[in-house]
Amino acid sequence: MTENKVFYYGQDKIGYEVVRKEATYKEKINQTESAKLVTEKTKPRKVVIKVHPDQRVVATAPVDATDEVIHDAVMKRARWIWQSLQDFAKQQDHVLPKRYVSGETQFYLGRRYVLKIITDAEVADGINSTVKLSRGKLNVELSQSDSELDAEERAVLVKRLIDEWYRNKFRSISRERLEALIYKASWVKNSPSIKLMTMKKQWGSCSTKGNLILNPHLAKAPKECIDYVILHELCHIAEHNHSEHFWRLLTQVMPNWKEVKARLDEMAELYLNE
Repeated sequence: MTENKVFYYGQDKIGYEVVRKEATYKEKINQTESAKLVTEKTKPRKVVIKVHPDQRVVATAPVDATDEVIHDAVMKRARWIWQSLQDFAKQQDHVLPKRYVSGETQFYLGRRYVLKIITDAEVADGINSTVKLSRGKLNVELSQSDSELDAEERAVLVKRLIDEWYRNKFRSISRERLEALIYKASWVKNSPSIKLMTMKKQWGSCSTKGNLILNPHLAKAPKECIDYVILHELCHIAEHNHSEHFWRLLTQVMPNWKEVKARLDEMAELYLNE
């Protein structure tokens, strides 16, 4: 059950969701085993507060936590919540639809590159349009005939060339990272195949036959984030849903997965922007 609450930080009214969670089976067992040691000084389970990139504020609390306890926990983090909301708002302000013109930012393996469209006399006659990285720039070199297209047609062409470049790069990167990580997934007997599929809201999935489907937009993310997605999907070969066993398995093969996932989530809107 979700409850909607508000608090004030200065003149700003900030809404937040309260999600109450029952103790897990393991926590209940631990509480039972330690019942004889309970005193007035025993600390209750914590209220966990998260600010999401879509500017949702969520406070997850024990089912028996009072409204006062939850409100106090939120107010203690009020400045952090407010600042996080400001940061995400600024980030969204900068996520504009791409026009595929010189000066825009493109990402590759976590680094930013400035897009440069090279046209007309800058490119020799008779060459094919190409995309390549050079000295901090992602250069798209258009052939003589392509450079004569109008602005809208040129943008469509540049987008197609860049998308193909990302796909080709990620085809080799994903296979390389899978081969480097497969030893961690001892339950996988044969190296799975990889299919690339552009998706708007998913980084990857795992088929019922144990093959991986990965989003080529991942070529824009740091290798550690690519590793997280691959390991996540490899864990689905052993456990098809997000059960407790699944998360234990993921923690086993990538202990810092929460931090890496958060890093990927924070940049998702920029990486997926087209």
